[in-house]
Amino acid sequence: MSGGSFNYLCHTWDLDTLVDKRGSLESMATELAGLGYAQDAARETEELLVMLRQWEVRATVRVERLREVWKAVEWWRSCDYSEDQVHEALAAYRGDEEAGAPDA
Repeated sequence: MSGGSFNYLCHTWDLDTLVDKRGSLESMATELAGLGYAQDAARETEELLVMLRQWEVRATVRVERLREVWKAVEWWRSCDYSEDQVHEALAAYRGDEEAGAPDA
C-alpha cells in the first residue's frame, strides 16, 4: 500500500484540515529536517506550524473577548434576551466603566 505515512497531509486543502492534521505536520517537519537536503522545505513547514500556533493563541484571546457579545446577540435573536442586554454586553466588551448601568 502506498501513501498515508503522514495521514495524507498532501491532500490538505483548507485550514480546518490542516489544524486537524497538526501532528502529521509536525512529523513531516521532523522528517524533512532529517533528510539533510530539504532544509528549506523543513523550515517552511516549521514556519507554518508557528503560524498555526500564533493564530490559535490570537483567536482564542479574541473569542474570549467576544463570547459574551455573541451570546447576547444570539440570545436576543432567539427571544431569550432583550436588546438592552446586547448593549450591556457591548459596553462590557468595550470596557465602559458603567457597563450594564441603566441610562441616566
